[in-house]
Amino acid sequence: MYKIFYSPGACALASHIALAETGADYEAVRLNFQTGEQRSPDYLKINPKGRVPALVTPKGILTETPAILVYLAQTFPKAKLASLDDPWAFAQAQAFNSYLCSTVHVHHAHRTRGTRWADDAAAIEGMKKKVAQNMTDAYDLIERDMFKGPWVTGEAYSMCDPYLFTLSTWLESDGVDIARFPKVNDHYKRMLQRPATQRAMKEQGLSA
Repeated sequence: MYKIFYSPGACALASHIALAETGADYEAVRLNFQTGEQRSPDYLKINPKGRVPALVTPKGILTETPAILVYLAQTFPKAKLASLDDPWAFAQAQAFNSYLCSTVHVHHAHRTRGTRWADDAAAIEGMKKKVAQNMTDAYDLIERDMFKGPWVTGEAYSMCDPYLFTLSTWLESDGVDIARFPKVNDHYKRMLQRPATQRAMKEQGLSA
């Protein structure tokens, strides 16, 4: 039995969807960020970073979305979440997910988590004002150069798709119209039709 810790709509949704895709038995555990549950002593024993996702596995606890996605792809090869027999394709998928993690997610976090980088109110406000442009620039790059279609890495669905979908759910709140990215927008709509996406969103109490 696996256990995935999440906060509704946070980046853990990507791992949650991928876990649902594997068909494995799991329990989804909600953390209330509004009350600081992610900083509770009990959760810090699970993830000392005080963040989500955290995945409890038979071998131990994993954190960080890219690592969890790779683990699920390799542990459940029948789910076909990655091209495990093609080192080049596997590396390309990891490069895409690394960009989402290191750049796109950070752009978004400047709106909601500015205090991670600055204490000055004016500086934090300045970061917020850049979020829409930074997210637009990142998605322009994804749309133009990184998205192969019809799925992120090409013809086959992969571990990249739930990750892109999850970050795409943030665009509206970041002041960006997803419709300006036709391929990403189509991808978003098709992701909503997948049973694993629907299951994970329902378990998180999210509306499609």
